[in-house]
This record gives sequence, structure tokens and C-alpha cells, in this order.
Amino acid sequence: MLRTPRNVLRAARTTNVLQRRCGSSWATAVETAARLVTPAAILKDPLSLVSHEMSQLANNIGKLIGSGHPTLNRISAYYFESQGKKIRPLIVLLLSRALSEIPLEERNRIAIDNFDIPEQPVYESTKSLTALFAEQMKDPVGPLSPLRILHGISPNVVLDPLTKPHESLPEFDSRRGILPKQRRLAEIVEMIHTASLLHDDVIDNSDSRRNRPSGNIAFSNKMAVLSGDFLLGRASVSIGRLRNPEVIELMSTAIANLVEGEFMQLKNTVLQPNEDTIGEDKVIPQPTGVIDTKIHEYSVSAPIGDSITHEDNVAAAFEYYTHKTYLKTAALLSKSCRSAAILSGANDHVIENSYQFGRNLGLCFQMIDDVLDFTQTSEQLGKPGMADLKLGLATAPILFAWKENPALGPLISRKFKEEGDVEIAVDAIAKYRGLEQTTELAEEYCSKALANLREVLPESDSRSALEFLTNAIVTRTK
Repeated sequence: MLRTPRNVLRAARTTNVLQRRCGSSWATAVETAARLVTPAAILKDPLSLVSHEMSQLANNIGKLIGSGHPTLNRISAYYFESQGKKIRPLIVLLLSRALSEIPLEERNRIAIDNFDIPEQPVYESTKSLTALFAEQMKDPVGPLSPLRILHGISPNVVLDPLTKPHESLPEFDSRRGILPKQRRLAEIVEMIHTASLLHDDVIDNSDSRRNRPSGNIAFSNKMAVLSGDFLLGRASVSIGRLRNPEVIELMSTAIANLVEGEFMQLKNTVLQPNEDTIGEDKVIPQPTGVIDTKIHEYSVSAPIGDSITHEDNVAAAFEYYTHKTYLKTAALLSKSCRSAAILSGANDHVIENSYQFGRNLGLCFQMIDDVLDFTQTSEQLGKPGMADLKLGLATAPILFAWKENPALGPLISRKFKEEGDVEIAVDAIAKYRGLEQTTELAEEYCSKALANLREVLPESDSRSALEFLTNAIVTRTK
């Protein structure tokens, strides 16, 4: 039985109206949890609680992404304007607060970083290396290069967006145990995620996102791609300003993981083994040998004289699917959770469990997404429904059906391109309980994530909120 402190229960009771209106324990869990990381001044209307809290987040991000081009600013801010789940920054903030409950004497791996992220100083003239080093020691979160170099324009005529302090939040954060750089980390995570949405909608030819036209439809493919690139660039600068080499390495790798996962998805499964083609007929240039392009793929091989069984193929396909899901969805969450623990000064055991919590939570989240793609309408999801099969993607529900019916292999291999393939796949998923089995697998990852939290975090409001959110993921409807 999940133990929930009294103030969390009180917060949950105040959201009964929300639960009745939304019909979703997931919405209630998100809004209840958000109360723990949201100043009371913006909790005037409980029905718009998440919108207000995330508007604060969006405003902070807006100070990081400004450019000298108004159209670029408009596109970059487009997805931040609408109500999304924003679950990633919320998880980072709640975990940061929960980590602060660990006694200081047990958080001694590195010094706890209490530095805020202030306005950047303007370098009026070139300094010697000694003077520059002394300047950086006084302000360890200031820029390493002059603003005129970073922007290519005089800082007197451009509003510098690369580093801005949090305005009213530091005092609130300090009372809640959230470090300034942990809040900035939450903002960085949302910037990276939003950049990936802009790119994904172009790749998938999506026409809607959060119940409005997707970025590629509203602005064009080219502008959506460029804006996603711009967001990643701004996020990278903000990552560097955290001044923690380990966190910089983790978050930079998370960006690369998103791309690696997308390439795995382009191939789809181990049933498309040809490395010389993309899709059905696109032949790619052969490597010249100047650079080593060794193959690193999930595949099955059998000793001489043996044969690869159907069970071997299914096992390899599930391994491929799980790793692709980690790269596309769980890597960003797991590495941001690990980064939050590092910034808190936590020991290695806490850091590892924080990472595993994010990994298990991310896998659980995506598997429920894969189920919802079959069970919810486009209007309910805020994006096209039944998109996975239409895109030729073999997610867990169809893999479970294929495990029971080997005849589905050719459909998966040709990415459900022939007439009637999608309908056959949907019927097979229903017949072989693909959705139920996927939900059961997601529940296993949910249980692992809860175990990670309870392994290292003391009981607290924030840990209970994280547990509440984790449990609610399995029952969410969008």
C-alpha cells in the first residue's frame, strides 16, 4: 500500500473536481504533484494549475531561446504555448526536491552546487588569461567567451538570451530544496524534448500536435527542422553553463541518443537486415573505408549447422524495440534524473537508482503510449491515432501477436504496406492480447521504478508525489 503524507492527500482532495472533469487519475496525479514545485502565488485557479505552472516554465525557457529573428522566435516558442504534459521537467523538479531530503553528510560525492545562473557580465575589452581566470572564479557561471563573440553583434544592441537568472523562483526553490541549476536542468530537458517533437513531426508527416496544427503544417518542414536545430543549440549552451562536466556529458549524449533512436526506428526491426538500403528501394552510398563505419545492430546468428528459430527472431525484435524505446524516450528522462542527483551531491548508489528510475519510468511511459495509439482517438490523444502501424512501426502490441502467430512476420517485414495489412495486424493484436500483454510489461517497469525510488529516497511529500505519478502512468488515457 502506497503511503501518502497528509499534505499530499489534502492536495489530492482539492483536485476532486479536476478528477471528475478529466476522468483521469493521470491528470489528477500531475496536478497534485505540480503543487509541490509551484509557488502558491500562481495556484489561484486549480483547473488551470498545470497550465500556470508550465507557463512559468515556458517564460523561463523563452528567456533562453530568443534570437534576433522574429519568425524564428515565433516558431521556437510554438509548442511551448500549448498545454502539453510537461512531465519531464516536473519529474526532474520533484526528484530534485526528494533528493534534498537526504542528509547532507550522505551527499558528499561532490560539493553541492548552490550557484544561481545570473545575468552575464559584458566583457568590454580583451583580458589576459590570468585576469580572465580570476573573473571566472568570481563568477563560475558566467560566459567563457565575450558576448560579442557568442552573438556576432554588440551586446549593447541585442538582448542576450543565453543565460538569464530565475526571477522570483530562487527563494521558493531554496525552501523546497531545489537548486537553481536543477531548475535550469528541468528547462533544458523540456527544450530538448520540444526540439525532438518538431523534428519527429516532420519525419512522421504529422498534421497535429496537442490539438493544433503541428509545426511542419503551421510553418513548413524546413522552418520546423531549423527551429528544432536552433532549440538544440540553445539547450547545448545552457547545458554548458551548468559548469559540471559529468552533467554536460550526460545531457549532450541524451541529444545524440534521440537521433540514434530515430535511426533505429527508420529501420524498425531486425527483420530489415539490409544495411545498404533505407526503406523499400532507397540504396545508400557504400562506405569508402576512409572512416570506420562498423555495424552495431541487434541481430540473431546461429552456429554452423544450426538454424535461427522463430523464438530467436522474436527475442531479438523485443531487444531491438526496448533499446529503441530507451534511446527515443527513456534516455532523456533517465539522464536528466541522473544529472539532478549529481548536482545534489548524492552518492553513487543514489545516482544509479535515480538513473534506473528514469529509465524504467521512460520505458513504462512509452509502452503505455504504444497501447494508447490503438485505443484512443486522434482527438483524445491530441495527435493522429493509429499512427504506428500506418508508419510501419512494429511496437510491443504487434510483437506480442507475432510471438503467437509467426505468419505476421512478413507483414512486419514489409512495414504493413500492402492493402489490408493494418487491418490484419489490428485483428491479431486483439486475438492474441497484444495490448494487455504490453500493459502488463509496462506495469513491470512501473514496479521497478517504484523500487528505485524506495531504495534510496527518504519518505517525503516529493517521493510520494513521484510514486503517485509513476502509478498513474499505467492508467492514463492520453
